[in-house]
Amino acid sequence: MSHDATPLGPRPLVHLERTRRRVMTARELRAHGVPAAVLQERCRPGGPWQQLLPDVFLLHAGPASGEERVHAALLYAGLPPKGQEGGGDAMVTGLAALALHGFTGVPPLEALNQVDVLVSRGRKVKDTGEVRVRRAHTLPRPRHVAGLPCAPVARAVADAVAVLDDARAVRALLTEAVRTGDCEPAAVVRELNTARLLDRPHVVNAVDALLAEGRAIAESRLYEMVRRYGLPDPVWNVDLRLPGGPYLGSVDAYWPDHAVALELDARAPRHDDPQLWTQARRAREHLDRLGIEVVRTTPKKLRTSLETQAAVVRTALLSAADRRPHGYVAVLPR
Repeated sequence: MSHDATPLGPRPLVHLERTRRRVMTARELRAHGVPAAVLQERCRPGGPWQQLLPDVFLLHAGPASGEERVHAALLYAGLPPKGQEGGGDAMVTGLAALALHGFTGVPPLEALNQVDVLVSRGRKVKDTGEVRVRRAHTLPRPRHVAGLPCAPVARAVADAVAVLDDARAVRALLTEAVRTGDCEPAAVVRELNTARLLDRPHVVNAVDALLAEGRAIAESRLYEMVRRYGLPDPVWNVDLRLPGGPYLGSVDAYWPDHAVALELDARAPRHDDPQLWTQARRAREHLDRLGIEVVRTTPKKLRTSLETQAAVVRTALLSAADRRPHGYVAVLPR
């Protein structure tokens, strides 16, 4: 009998080589009846298999595809095999995750030198070869793309920014994250703040541009809301003052005949100045005492529930006749 025909276990090697997923760990291969000696022989120089990472093997010759490299990184970081419990303790992040999410401003998977993998703080796994390990006290819920667990966009962006020194690349990445609607500016800034990246000048400049971009998009949705749902035209972006008196605050839209103001809350963590928050709260309280109803919304609400936000504004406008007479305020361009 030929040595090549010797069975290796419950499944022959040809079965493994024909599987859709051709990246496996040494433990998985042992479970398929592949002993260490055979594995070593097949991974010899010029052999039909190859070792990509410690204990992670590619069951074909030639270059690994981008998805195979990502899968290998996940297996190395401790992702359990399909069908076993305990998953969710490793996910792709950084540029590789953004490539999977479909970002056009990042290199394709095949062109990346390293794959970033996010694991919990307590996992004992180190950087190796093409794998760079990121850690989190609490892992976010992954989003599965092409069957691979990926970090949410905001976290993936922060991990990508951590390795980018080019100001234009950082700005382009943040802008694409907002324009595509994958996440809100505040979520990105929150992750950058957590990663302690806001002390880098090129990141701070990119964040300022990001927040301006996010506000511009949110304001355009406000204009769309008024137009699409037939709301009365307000005066846009004005300051409110008592005649000859103090400044009461800035609002994004104001309906003078109804004494209804709309405030777009697009602030981000780096702008969390307690004094400014206190001033804003006092201004809203003052407007309320004057009989002016303030409707507050956020960029996320305008993106995900525009019709609902229009209904909230319409209700406030219709209830104006039932409220007590409002005080007179001066309306000035912002």
